[in-house]
Amino acid sequence: MKRAIRPPDVLMKIKTLALLFLLFILLVIIAADAGGMPAPIRALYSFPNGDRLGHFILYGILAFLLASAFPRPLTWMHLSVPVVIVALVVFAAAEEYSQRFFATRTSDIVDLTCSCIGILCGTWLASRRKR
Repeated sequence: MKRAIRPPDVLMKIKTLALLFLLFILLVIIAADAGGMPAPIRALYSFPNGDRLGHFILYGILAFLLASAFPRPLTWMHLSVPVVIVALVVFAAAEEYSQRFFATRTSDIVDLTCSCIGILCGTWLASRRKR
């Protein structure tokens, strides 16, 4: 089966959107670390397990966009894993760990797990979309 080739302008738009969403995530993290989460984002967390749902959705969207824009695999021995999964899991783990150093944040393994599940789902959806 032939792999679909995207026109350069479409690929550039996907890359731009992915990087803008990454910037958005970084700004949300900075705002949360400073104790000033924007009201629309804070509203996501206002119901039971909203925080976990937010981790799943935000990291899932980010993974989908980045995997669509940068579909490179990381190959080790006979195992091939999208670079996006490795990079985002490391990023999510570092961000979750860094919360230990902020009085306004709480580091939680369940949040990290929800982030990782979102990353896997988003990457999987991007790979399905390509076929």
